[in-house]
This record gives sequence, C-alpha cells and structure tokens, in this order.
Amino acid sequence: MDDAKFVRELYDASYRRLVGQLATVTGSLGEAEDVVQEAFARAVDHPRIFRSTENPEAWLRTVALNVARSRWTRAKRWARLAPRLAERPMQAGPSPDHVALVRALRQLPRGQREVIALHHLADLPVQEVATTLGVPAGTVKARLSRGRAALAALLADDLANDAGRPTCTETRHA
Repeated sequence: MDDAKFVRELYDASYRRLVGQLATVTGSLGEAEDVVQEAFARAVDHPRIFRSTENPEAWLRTVALNVARSRWTRAKRWARLAPRLAERPMQAGPSPDHVALVRALRQLPRGQREVIALHHLADLPVQEVATTLGVPAGTVKARLSRGRAALAALLADDLANDAGRPTCTETRHA
C-alpha cells in the first residue's frame, strides 16, 4: 500500500475519534479540528517516520497534542502582549452540565486537564496517556488523582454558585 493510501485509510478510520479526544483537551471543536489536521499534514510530510510507528493513531494524537500545546503557549504570550479587543459572543446550545464541566476543566493546571481528558474522555488507559504525554505512568496517576479532587471541588463550587442564579428561561421572561 502506498503512503497516501495508508494515510487516507487511517484518516477515514480515526479522524473523528481524534477530533473528539482533542476537543476535550483544547475545549474547542474548531481548535481540535485544526490540530488534528495539522497532525495528518505532518504524517503526509514524513511518511517513513509515520509508517514505521507501532501505533500510527497514537503518533497522530501525540503530534496533535503537541501542536495544541504550542498554540496555547503562543496564545498566552499574545494575551500578555495585546489587550483584549472584544469579548467573545456567547454561543447557545451546550447544556449547563457541559458548560460547568468545561469551565471547571479550564481551571485545572494543563497537566491535570490533559490526563483527565485523555483518560476519562478519550478512554485511554493510563499507560497510553503516559506514552502520549511523554511522562511516567506514576505521574499520570498522580495528576489524575489531584485533577479529580480539584475537579470535584470546582464542580461543587459551581453548583453552589448556580443555585442563586436565574435560569435561562427566568432571564428571558423577566
């Protein structure tokens, strides 16, 4: 099988799954699509390296995660240098539980957010999360433990804070 056909078949088989996994890490479907597409572009640019990997999908996930990390670093640098010009418009659609989960995940340190997203949301075993992130399995377990505890506290706080807020329907009828 030639390189282009190999990449195409892997794309057809794993693109949506990878986008779903990276969306949980990045918090943005658009960003996830971009980083996964960039990973596939790098696979096409380096076919020998890509085809020689034991698990091509894991290679793609790792590349996409590294691209996302690079983008986060650049975005943080930009945020320090340039003032915010406008607020983002609110998007309708996600459930309050989803919003609370994403809000809580964003408050976690990057390492905890990554392991929680990859282990719980992408359903990867601890060892594969460790391989993807390039850290020992013990580090993944520690981050999972700390992240779960922090996430539980953040979600409990969010529920307590929401108890006093009007619901969307109450706001519309006011």
